Amino acid sequence: MSAHKPRLVATEWEVLDERFQPCRGDRCLQCLHTGDRWAEGPAWVPAGRYLVWSDVPGDRLLRWDETTGAVGVFRSPSGFSNGNTLDRSGRLVTCEQQQRRVTRTEHNGSLTVLADSFEGKRLNSPNDVVVASDGSVWFTDPTYGIRSHYEGDQSPSETGTNNVYRLDTTTGALAVVADDFDQPNGLCFSPDEKTLYISDTGRGHMRSFGVGADGALSGRGIFATCTAGLFDGFRADDEGRIWASAADGVHCYDPDGTLIGKLHVPEVVANVAFGGRRRNQLFITATTSVYTLLVGARGPNLLG
Repeated sequence: MSAHKPRLVATEWEVLDERFQPCRGDRCLQCLHTGDRWAEGPAWVPAGRYLVWSDVPGDRLLRWDETTGAVGVFRSPSGFSNGNTLDRSGRLVTCEQQQRRVTRTEHNGSLTVLADSFEGKRLNSPNDVVVASDGSVWFTDPTYGIRSHYEGDQSPSETGTNNVYRLDTTTGALAVVADDFDQPNGLCFSPDEKTLYISDTGRGHMRSFGVGADGALSGRGIFATCTAGLFDGFRADDEGRIWASAADGVHCYDPDGTLIGKLHVPEVVANVAFGGRRRNQLFITATTSVYTLLVGARGPNLLG
């Protein structure tokens, strides 16, 4: 692993609503790493105090160590990995576009395949993933990884649809929870898990759904439409605000759907994650680089 002294980059907090004022933090971004082809899928691992993310076209998972500042390869090849998250046991769950599957990295480093097909047909190219408190794994399955050889292997869709899935890790049952998206992409739960947000990058908006006790989704309203580029990945803070990727940085939405502010970033943002010892460190994957700063909001405590 190579040590890297963070480069400071001035940023701008654009307040569009007074509710965004307490969310502001550092006036400079720290650039932790640069040189990726398309940085995506940040996930904070609190037990090791490190960040994992994907360089999708680079076919590798990278790692930044908080204690040393070193950046190194976590896994290569990575199956053109994209989205990453942790389950409630602290294990890394990854969407692999080339293998068209979702995997879990066990504590001993071995890989477990969680899902790679539905009703006998291969998945398209799983993109982003979240894990609920009951252990169920929810992921989106657009065609970005099978459109060409840039982020996977060019291949026709076997399912014929771009679905959102829920995997019951107790029974192994995989179910379609939404099938009317153009290109489903990022997704996250509200802190109470009563609402699931999913971006439809193909249509430039984000939708919100009520989540039933049985995992069924209800309501198909548009939560927000991106005002700069397209929504990709996003995360909720512990007060239910949504911090979403956009072409000009990170957009912050109140739970009522109001765009309350922006954090400007010098590259197109793909995804974000909360982490750090107090969960108030925002990590941003943006085109070639990974940035971070302290903010006035905290991510939910997903490990209990």
